[in-house]
Amino acid sequence: MYIKKILIIIVLLGAVGMGAFAWYVYNTAFSGNTAFNNKEAHVYISTNATIDDVAEELEPLLRDTESFITIANQKKYSSNIKPGHFILKKGMTNNDIVNTLRSKNIPINVKFNNQERLQDLAGHISNQIEADSLSLLAAMRDPEFLKEVGLNEETALSLYIPNTYEFYWNSSAETFRDRMKSEYERFWNESRMQKAKKLNLSPEQVMALASIIQKETAKVDERPRVAGVYLNRLKVGMLLQADPTVIYAIKRTTDDYNQIIKRVLYKDLEIDSPYNTYKYAGIPPGPITMPDISSIDAVLNPEKHEYYYFVADVNNFGYHKFAKSLAQHNVNKAEYVRWVNSQGLNR
Repeated sequence: MYIKKILIIIVLLGAVGMGAFAWYVYNTAFSGNTAFNNKEAHVYISTNATIDDVAEELEPLLRDTESFITIANQKKYSSNIKPGHFILKKGMTNNDIVNTLRSKNIPINVKFNNQERLQDLAGHISNQIEADSLSLLAAMRDPEFLKEVGLNEETALSLYIPNTYEFYWNSSAETFRDRMKSEYERFWNESRMQKAKKLNLSPEQVMALASIIQKETAKVDERPRVAGVYLNRLKVGMLLQADPTVIYAIKRTTDDYNQIIKRVLYKDLEIDSPYNTYKYAGIPPGPITMPDISSIDAVLNPEKHEYYYFVADVNNFGYHKFAKSLAQHNVNKAEYVRWVNSQGLNR
């Protein structure tokens, strides 16, 4: 009888122990373990991250980091960590979190606008994906790659058309660059290629001219008219005489791309640079910024007119006054110069 009681006690203690263990396992794996109040939290796991790195990334988001590590080890996630961008939902359990980190890498939208240099683009993109700016710049400048796509250091910026693109956060520099190559080739479809050919321009020349138009006017509806002016000048052998190219030449010559130049002076027109279209004929050797699609298409679909000149319209800011003759242009220009002087813009 005594032995029977002992056995019953042992069985009961075992049951209690098993129950406690089961409760611990359940609580560890299937009880909510998030500490943030928002509906979701974004997590970025780097390539070659260890479980300690993951735990450090998650620590501000979890109530109990150790219990997460326990489940991560049990589910063998610790030895098979995947890099990427993941979204955790409020109230997720450790089991949910591990499953999410293991298989639900969510793409992100990568955006870039009118950067003037590859260096600027690389820095901008490095703030959005895992690849750093140095690796991005090296990939963009890779001589073999540029040779493959038929570009050079001067025209390389043409490859990157401002837009929003979907990428995985852990994309490499080469992945980003190669994707941009594919997008560039898709953009230059048969229709656009034929329009460029009709204008006797290469895609690279179209991009360079479009970059000038991008800088000349922020008004999308005016861009085809400005494009028409420059194409008219090219047809008759006139210099483009575009102020934005002079400003770019100054920045390039001084290696200071942060300076703000609001007014081009007569002395600036003498700067010896292939980008100075007051001094050198034709289209510059490369783009002076990344043109928007609207600027590119403005070149390919220009407004047909007989204008050869334009100057900022001081009565309709953002737009320009266009002229067919130099005499009319000089009248328009005088009005603009009077306004500039009244504003005290010396530079």
